Amino acid sequence: MVTVDTSDFRNGLNIKVDNEIYTVIWFQHHKPGKGGAVMRTKMKNVRSGVIIERTFKAGEKFESVEIERRKKQYMYSTGENIVFMDMETYEEVHIPKKQLGEDIRFLKENIEVEGLYIGEEFLGIELPTFVELEVTHTEPGIRGDTVSNVMKPAIVETGTEVEVPLFVDVGDVVKIDTRTGEYVERVGKKK
Repeated sequence: MVTVDTSDFRNGLNIKVDNEIYTVIWFQHHKPGKGGAVMRTKMKNVRSGVIIERTFKAGEKFESVEIERRKKQYMYSTGENIVFMDMETYEEVHIPKKQLGEDIRFLKENIEVEGLYIGEEFLGIELPTFVELEVTHTEPGIRGDTVSNVMKPAIVETGTEVEVPLFVDVGDVVKIDTRTGEYVERVGKKK
């Protein structure tokens, strides 16, 4: 068991807090006028995908957790399971949808993800930071309406609703940040 303290925090560090495994996604050392220094953090629960904000006293110790990553490719969905193919062994892996949480919103056929494991225990997946998805439904933009900060809802090919600028139309392919679920840019039309 490797222990780390708040001075070892870095983005991507996996630690055990309250018997749950979290990945540090943001941290800031803070020294208030009174009292001791603290470390403010945003951490993602590896199993559930829930992001929490937490503050720790400077020097607080944690157990570091080594997570193994294995490449998987999304194949298809069957009832309560999502089927991935292991990219090394080519065997199919059935994973319950509820174990993947919100990440299933951005799964499209053949997308490659990282399977997260501790030993042989499957924890969850890590999506690519950005995915490109086709818009399948949205209200048409009005000609000449080029104001860039006005957004409208759009449904992408995975069935997820995202906010897009008015100029985006059905058939456009948009880049989405999987960490926030937000539109990044239009990358073209479906070929």
